[in-house]
Amino acid sequence: MAEIKSALELAMERSQKIAISDQERQEFKQRECEQKATALFHRYIEGHLALHEVLKEIERMDEKTRAVTTEILLSQWIDALSLNGEEERLLMGIESLKGRSLDQVRERLHHLARCYSEAKAKACQKAKDEMAEELRGTGIYGSAVEPNITENQEMKNLLEGIDRAYQEQIREVKEALRSL
Repeated sequence: MAEIKSALELAMERSQKIAISDQERQEFKQRECEQKATALFHRYIEGHLALHEVLKEIERMDEKTRAVTTEILLSQWIDALSLNGEEERLLMGIESLKGRSLDQVRERLHHLARCYSEAKAKACQKAKDEMAEELRGTGIYGSAVEPNITENQEMKNLLEGIDRAYQEQIREVKEALRSL
């Protein structure tokens, strides 16, 4: 006669057939590291977590997880560098994970940020002056007249050109950081 099996025995047989491969385990571990790094990234950037606390969190991880999470976090911090943002906070984080001084990179980035904002301000002022002159020619002038350059297509194109020029330079700084 046929053997009668309990529901537990049937479930155990089915679960034995379902096995997680080593590749799937590695993928799960990689996703877990990415999630941890992303959480640390956002908490640090938003100011909810101090740098020493980020480092403590990383130190608590096992060796393999620590290495992968550190690499992901470094990559995220480097990618987040821009000329408009909190580059000093990011540089401090990168510096602590790399374990070396980034004074030359910091100087270069600050110089780029300064030149970028000066170029944008100069372009905006020039556009305002030109628009004010056009308005003056039509009889609209005075201290209360403030030209709106935000809707000017020429101005948008000029600012996009400035952005492109500086994005190439910031990309070079990021590549230098990755190679350190």
